[in-house]
Order: sequence, then C-alpha cells, then structure tokens
Amino acid sequence: MSAEVSPASPTAPINRPMLTIAIMLATVIQTLDSTIANVALPHMQGSLSASQDEITWVLTSYIIAAAIATPLTGWLSERLSVKRLLVISIAGFTLASAFCGLSETLAQIVASRLLQGIFGASLVPLSQSILLDINPREKQGQAMAVWGMGVMVGPILGPTLGGWLTDSYNWRWVFFINVPIGAIALFGVFTFLPAKAAKLGAKFDLFGFVTLGLAIGAFQALLDRGEQLDWFGSIEIRIEALLAAISFAFFLVHTATAGARSFFKYELLKDPNFATGVCFIFVIGAVMYATRALLPPMLQNLMGYPVATTGLVTAPSGVGTMVAMLFAGRMLKYTDARLMLVCGFLISAFSLWQMMQYTIVLSPADIVWPGVIQGFGLGLVFVPLSALSFSTLKPALRADGTAIYSLLRNLGSSMGISIVQTYFTRGTQVAHADLAANVNVFNPVVQPLLGNGSSYDLAVLDQSITQQASMIAYLNDFKLMFVATLLVIPLVLLIRPPKHVPTDAVAHAAMD
Repeated sequence: MSAEVSPASPTAPINRPMLTIAIMLATVIQTLDSTIANVALPHMQGSLSASQDEITWVLTSYIIAAAIATPLTGWLSERLSVKRLLVISIAGFTLASAFCGLSETLAQIVASRLLQGIFGASLVPLSQSILLDINPREKQGQAMAVWGMGVMVGPILGPTLGGWLTDSYNWRWVFFINVPIGAIALFGVFTFLPAKAAKLGAKFDLFGFVTLGLAIGAFQALLDRGEQLDWFGSIEIRIEALLAAISFAFFLVHTATAGARSFFKYELLKDPNFATGVCFIFVIGAVMYATRALLPPMLQNLMGYPVATTGLVTAPSGVGTMVAMLFAGRMLKYTDARLMLVCGFLISAFSLWQMMQYTIVLSPADIVWPGVIQGFGLGLVFVPLSALSFSTLKPALRADGTAIYSLLRNLGSSMGISIVQTYFTRGTQVAHADLAANVNVFNPVVQPLLGNGSSYDLAVLDQSITQQASMIAYLNDFKLMFVATLLVIPLVLLIRPPKHVPTDAVAHAAMD
C-alpha cells in the first residue's frame, strides 16, 4: 500500500539527488535478493547439509514473508511515520542479511530469510511513494522512470552478481553484499528524508490480517514439507492443513461480516477484470519464479556448469523482461491490451516448450535464448495485465487492490516453487525406478556389467540412471508450467476492454 510524505517546509529544502540515491539503494538490495540467491542454492545445499527440496525453503521463506508483510505497509507508515518505518525496514533488512551470511544450519538461514522478507516488504512501495512525494508533478514521470529501472535492475543483476560472488568468494557473500549498501542507504535516509508526525489513531484489521497470515503460512509449510514427511501420513502435515483450513474459514467469515473494517475488501472480487487479473498474476508468479528456481540446480548439478557461468546464462531473461515492459508501455496506446496479453502468454508458453526439449548436453545458447524469450513474454504481460486489472476498479479501492495484486503474485511465486520442487522430487524417484527396472540379466546391454562388472562400474551405471531420471523430472516440470500457461489464456475472455489506462496503478502493480 502507498504511504505519503509531507512536503518539506520552505526552511528545510530537500536534497533530492542524495535522497533519491539512498532510496534507490534500498530498493535495489530488496529486489536483488529476489534472484541473487538462486544460483548459489547448490553451494548452500552442500554447506548446510540440506536436500534439494529443503534448500528451496531459502527462496520460499523470503517470498512468503514479504507477501504477508506487504499489506501492513500503509498502516505502519501512518502509525510509525514514513521515515521511521523506512529506517526500521532498511536496518532490519541489512541486519537480517548479515544473519543469512552467518548461518550455519538450514533452520538459521530460513529464519533469517523470513526476517529479510518481513523487513524488506515495505521498501519497494515506500520508495515509490517517497519519490512521487518529493518531486513536483512535472518531474514525477522522470522519477518513476528512475524507480522502475531500479526495480528491474535488481532481478537482472541478481544471477550474474550471485554467481560471481559465489565463485570468487563463497555463497555467504550473496548476503553480505547487502550490508555496506544497506548501511549507506540507511545513512542517506536518516540524514535527508524529512520527518512526518505519526497518526497514532490509524486503524488496522488485525484479526483479518492474522487469520490470513496464519492460513498462508500453514499452507506454505504444508507444501514445503509434504513430500519429505509423506504428506497426510504425517501428524505435522495434518496439523498444518487443519490450521490453514480453520484460519482461512475465520478469515472468510470475518471478511463477509466486518464490512468496511475488513482487511480484505470483498468488493474487489465484484470487478471481473480485477478478479481475472489476480488469477493471471498468480500463474505468472508461479511460472516466472519456479523457472528461475529450477534452472540453476539443473545446470550445476546435472550438467556441471560453474556457478559464475550459471549466473551469466540465466541473467538475460531479466533483460528480456525489461525490454518488453518498455515496449509494452508504449504499445498500450495503439493496441488492445487483451491481444498483448494473449501474445505474451503464447510467447512464454513457446519458451517453456523449448525447455521441454532440453537434454543432458546443452550449450550456453540453449539456455540463454529460451530465457530471453520467456522474459520477453512475461514482460509483455506485466504492463497490459496491470492496465486491464485496474482499468475498471473504483479509485477508492485501488490502494487495496494493488496490495492484494502484489500478495497474489508473491503467493503464486512461493507456491509455484514448492509445487515444482515436489513434482521434481517425486518425478525423479518414479523415473529412476522405471529406468532401473531395465537393468537386469535379461538386458543384453547391461549383462556384462551385472556378470563381471566391478562395483565401480555399477556405481557409474547408477549415477547415469540418476542423472537421466533427474533430467526427465525437470522436463516434466517444464511441461507442467507449459500446460498451466496455456490453460490460463482463455480467462482473457472474461476481461472487458479498458476505457483508460490508470498509469499510477500500472506502474505500481507491474513493477512492485
């Protein structure tokens, strides 16, 4: 949600350049952390003695914490004041980054990432709001261009910077890099951002927020640990499922009866464009982040790519997204946004079809081009989807709509990562069993190994089977995302053409 900063008094002029630099540094470290850890996951996995499905908690814990905490931004900015909230957020995020780098166990780094997500949730919406408030109306377009580039540069630089830091130093520097940048941003904000009195009487629907947060957290824990604990054969999973169901039921009843006091405005769902838009953004979040979570382990564990090379070949997808978003913003004036939406999803589906053709042996170009195409397709979707989702929404509901829109995208991201990782783990086991069934004395290809082969030969054979089984599981994951991308396209028929493009909402929802 947006917050407001009162203009500085005439006797205390704002140092806009220095304040803008400080704010953008805070924005960059938050957006950087959405992708910088991806390429370091295989190294973290070995250092923290975690399985492949457990190490993805490093990603999902951060995303889910940010998703739950983001709607608090508006209320906290009034209750604490914008300056105090931003100082607390930057300091907390920087300290949590240091804790991530110092972590010795999986539990420690997951807890630290949760703190990162909680403290970092306010940074992007606050940075946008502050830049709008400290610039006169004629310069707000330039300010939003600077803000948009800052938001996009983090995910683009993340894989390359993460790969270089991990290769040159170790994975801990993926998080330590935030400490000096965060300290500079904190000093800049503390020094140059004018203070504003807090509104101690600001109201917030605590019951609705807590019940929704519990439901989301319990369901995410269920997805993350279900495969490891044999799903509903585990007492823990049954408790988490029960907690998620009860909390969500309380949230629904409270939302239906609390009226204007409710944390979630159910009037949002009465707008077909917005309701359809959040379904789209949920799928986009799942496909985009799940792909970014799958590729680095595949390249490093299966194909022996160095971590620095992995960062270089996965980063161009962010470039494709940025180029498409710049292109889409101009095309909205001349093209039906729904047509752009369909084209974007078809392009993304085509890139996933290309990934379904992967083999054990891949050149860097085989990774780069599908990534660029997918990034371009998703970038082509972001801006028109935001325009369509908010075009028919009442102005009074726009701030709440933006928060829910961001929440659904983050939920799609965290759940998508958990689902594809679970599907990968199970798919690897099934494929391994199917392939191993052909290793018997009746198979003339392996008869010499079974009869006279050494234990080393058999170990090499098992390693080859495991490698092929993992590749089959990865391809099945890409197929799952390909099908999900195609299935969501018919929802375009539910969207009405916009009469105008709400530029502020588009900028916020598309890039936040």
